[in-house]
Parts: sequence; structure tokens; C-alpha cells
Amino acid sequence: MDNASNSQTGAASPFTSVPIEITVSVGRARPLIRELVGLGENAVLPLDKRVEDPVELYVGDQLVARGQLEEMSGDQAGQLAVRLTEISDLQNGLG
Repeated sequence: MDNASNSQTGAASPFTSVPIEITVSVGRARPLIRELVGLGENAVLPLDKRVEDPVELYVGDQLVARGQLEEMSGDQAGQLAVRLTEISDLQNGLG
């Protein structure tokens, strides 16, 4: 295969087919320890974000994108997904 074909299919490197784990951050909470130890079943822990705020996507500790949470429909109804709205420049690597 020539280089033009490789770049079009994403097969230029064997690493392109290695799966990675992406963490989606929906917000943070900063309770006091006394509040945390008092939490029980059905307790509500408020986050610093609203439902409509963008979520952040991380690979390790590197922010790689932002997006909006969505609920899937059809055969995957009820499953959460993220619609990407902003993608970091990954051409120069993740670090």
C-alpha cells in the first residue's frame, strides 16, 4: 500500500487500531469530609455543572474534546452518548 492510501485509511501506524479509554467528566463535587461520610443511599451530591453544560473528554489527564450529553434512541434507547462540539489539536500528540 502506498503512503497516500495509508493516510486516507488511518493505517499509517499499527497504533491507530489500539483501543484507548476515554473518561467523560460531567462535573466535580467538593463536599466536606463530614458531609461525605454522612451520605447514604439516595443521597444527592450536587455537582458544579448544570445538565446543559458541556462535558469534558480526557485521555489520561489530557483534555482531548468537549461535547454535549445525549440519550441514544432506537435499539440503544436510554444509553448515554456524547456529541463532540470541540476537539483539541491532537496532531502534535497528547502530551
